[in-house]
Amino acid sequence: MGRLREFHTANRAGWLRAAVLGANDGIVSTSSLVIGMAASQATGQNVWLAGMAGLIAGAMSMAAGEYVSVSSQADSENADRERERVELLTDLASERKELADIYIKRGLTPDLAKEVSAQLMAHDALGAHLRDELGITDTLSARPIQAALFSALSFSLGGAVPVILVAVLPTVTLPTTVAATSLVLLAAMGAVAAKIAGASILRSCLRVTFWGALAMAITAGVGHLIGAAI
Repeated sequence: MGRLREFHTANRAGWLRAAVLGANDGIVSTSSLVIGMAASQATGQNVWLAGMAGLIAGAMSMAAGEYVSVSSQADSENADRERERVELLTDLASERKELADIYIKRGLTPDLAKEVSAQLMAHDALGAHLRDELGITDTLSARPIQAALFSALSFSLGGAVPVILVAVLPTVTLPTTVAATSLVLLAAMGAVAAKIAGASILRSCLRVTFWGALAMAITAGVGHLIGAAI
């Protein structure tokens, strides 16, 4: 009988979060922008230019924002890593006791906790403390460049659809067509993200479509009011 392979999704947390956030933002923000412009009675060319500007600016903003945010996380992790390295060099006994106390709180007997602490620290003292004391692992550690690239790429892919629709459809049909297409895309994206993450597909689809529809409806209303005022 073959060994049952376990399937986990935690190792995808970093890039999945960036990709989902980028795609969702690309669809919602670009669609809302072109819907608002179209509702204001702008010309087709102006709507397309606004959509392209929003697409490019949004992708760059997502990349920069993710890089800065995740870099801050990486800086914090590196500072903790250096602090632990110094503590291990200057007070090994206290660090061994600290690790044993963590295992005792998790349910091990004191004698077993001390033995586990001693063996793990003999193998990789810094890695054991980073993992069990601070929750820092190679799998879940911050990767700024990866997060920035996934965010920019996913935003561009999501935002490209409404821009393409603007280029091929008459302006009068844009609000309804872009909104309908975007909601279908959001639902599909929610389903894929839920499948990858092992979460509820229905809950994910409802969540992303509700907020996307709300954003587009508000923007369309604002665009209509501005167009009427002008």
